[in-house]
Order: sequence, then C-alpha cells, then structure tokens
Amino acid sequence: MRRVIEPQMKLGELAIADIKLDPKSRDDIPQILRGLQHIYTTPELRGAVFAILAEVLPVHQIEGKTVKADPNNGRPGMTQWQILVLGVLRLGLNADYDRILELANEHKTLRKMLGHSDWAAEKLYNL
Repeated sequence: MRRVIEPQMKLGELAIADIKLDPKSRDDIPQILRGLQHIYTTPELRGAVFAILAEVLPVHQIEGKTVKADPNNGRPGMTQWQILVLGVLRLGLNADYDRILELANEHKTLRKMLGHSDWAAEKLYNL
C-alpha cells in the first residue's frame, strides 16, 4: 500500500517544518529543498499537492488491458512524498538516477526531508 506520507513519525525523525536549511548556501539543493519545505508547511498548498498525489497510481498491463494499481493492496514502499522529493530534485538538478541515488543515501538534509532520522539510518535506496 502506497501512502502519500506516513502519518506517524518515527523515533528521531525531524518534522519537515523544523529542518534547518542554510539561507546563505549558493548551491541549488538547499533552494529546491526550501521550496518543498514551503509546500509542506503551507496547509493550502500541501492539501492541493497531496490531493493530486493521492490520485496518482501506477498503471500496468494485464492481458492487454491497462489497469491502475489498487491503492489498498500491495507492499509498503516509498511514500508519494518521498517520490515527489526525489523527482523534483532530479528534475531541478538535471541529474541522472545515479546522482539521485547517492544524494538520497548520503545527503544528510535530504534524508531528513525524506523522513529519515540521523541516527537510525537503516533505510537505503537502490536502483
């Protein structure tokens, strides 16, 4: 089952609104993360974006027919928020999947935005 965002925070997880981003950084990653943080912390924007994300379901072919996945079935995986963050980052940086993989596994601030804690970093992404 894919969720838009996990409703229960994990032990050690930092709220997205509380993530400190360097306002003086000239790199593009903190600027992209600041935009995503703004979307998340503005209730009207978050509601609109989450409504769109809730409607987005993967499709697959079964016997020549295109079928949307059942949102109530399946294994837990990445949340729609994590997919959105990584997708926006990939497009904003014009990066390939290998760079996004490295950032998702090693960039401390990005991992906080994805909902991972600093000290319990058991979740690693792979291709």
